[in-house]
Amino acid sequence: DRRLAESAYLAGDAYTIADIAVWSWYGKLVRGDLYGAAQFLAVDQYPHVQRWAQVVADRPAVIRGQRVNRTWGDEASQVPERHDAADLD
Repeated sequence: DRRLAESAYLAGDAYTIADIAVWSWYGKLVRGDLYGAAQFLAVDQYPHVQRWAQVVADRPAVIRGQRVNRTWGDEASQVPERHDAADLD
């Protein structure tokens, strides 16, 4: 939280592979999209982590990427097989 108070993203003001790697598990946990450890980890006490998790989640590429190989949930959010970029349209 202290680090994210100083910059927009984990490694500074630019979105990097660090954000991609960490968001895919911790960012989703912070947002309540994974198992219930958010309460145990008291993530609601970290406003800058909350902001970062939401900013990354709102990126168009992240939104598209979460649909790839997805076979559960709302059918509109699924792309069970991706062979072309148009599969995400």
